[in-house]
Amino acid sequence: MREFLAAGTRTGHLGYLASDGRPLVAPVWFVVDGDRLAFNTGATTAKGRALLRDPRVVLSVDLPEPPYAFVQVQGRAVVTDELTEVRRIATLCGARYMGADRAEEFGSRNGVPGELAVWIEPTKVIAELDVTQ
Repeated sequence: MREFLAAGTRTGHLGYLASDGRPLVAPVWFVVDGDRLAFNTGATTAKGRALLRDPRVVLSVDLPEPPYAFVQVQGRAVVTDELTEVRRIATLCGARYMGADRAEEFGSRNGVPGELAVWIEPTKVIAELDVTQ
C-alpha cells in the first residue's frame, strides 16, 4: 500500500467535516512521510479550519486504469503551523508533483506563515490493489 500511495502523481481526495456536519471532499497533493500521509493547506481555507476544529479525516487514492486500484486511509489529522515543517512538507510535495527542479520553488511559495502542515495518522486502511482479479 505504501508503494501504491507513493507512486507517481496520484491526487488524494480528502474527506472532512464542515462545521455543520456535512461531509466534504477536496483534492490534495500529498506525500508519504514515515507511517503517515502529509500535505499542506492554508490555515483559513475550508480544509484548514475544518481540520483544526475536527481532526477526523479520510484520504482516498485511486488508479483509474487497469488493473484499477484504490487505497482509503481513515485517521486523524495532526496539524502544525511550525514553518520548518510546513516548508519541508511543501518542498516534498513540490518534488513529487512538479519535479525535483521545482521543489524548492514550491516549498518557498507554500512554506510561509498562514500555511499548515497536516499529517494523517492512520486508524484504518482499506485497499484493493487489483480490482480486475
